[in-house]
Amino acid sequence: MLELLEHPVAPIRTTIRPVRPDFAGFAHATTARLHSSAFQLCRDWHLAQDLTQTTLTKLFLSWERAVDSDNLVAYAQKVLLRVYLDHRRRRSSTETVPGELREPVYSISPELRLTLLDALSRLPVRDRAIVLLRYFADHSVEQVAQELDVPITVVKSQTRRSLIKLRHMLRTERPTLFAA
Repeated sequence: MLELLEHPVAPIRTTIRPVRPDFAGFAHATTARLHSSAFQLCRDWHLAQDLTQTTLTKLFLSWERAVDSDNLVAYAQKVLLRVYLDHRRRRSSTETVPGELREPVYSISPELRLTLLDALSRLPVRDRAIVLLRYFADHSVEQVAQELDVPITVVKSQTRRSLIKLRHMLRTERPTLFAA
């Protein structure tokens, strides 16, 4: 035990490196330009901030390699473009938040609305999406085909089949549903 105390303990080396002054200066000088370029790509100030921060993070992590480039600003712009393209490839990048939910008003009976929603929930996922986009969101056949990435003929045939299925499921409530 005394032998352990006689030998000095070597200091533990950490892998965290301090921010290099040349990176900090570069980031300070080019952040506004990168943010402006990011905004021109995505047309959203908040997303442009995220893209700029991700770009600067990637640059920081590969700073030794980035410094060796001929034109550091062009290198940063290229990283920004790749970050933007990676973001666009993600499925979540196309999600939008609707400003207002447009749902028809059911003045006759709330139970009918629940019956219709129950029947819609029993349709397969793509059929339900087609019916909701066509008749609840009031999209054209072409818009639905583009949003679901299917041919127009598929939208037309699936709409027809889905409406037949819904009529069959709702045959007992049909007089009440279609009275108006």
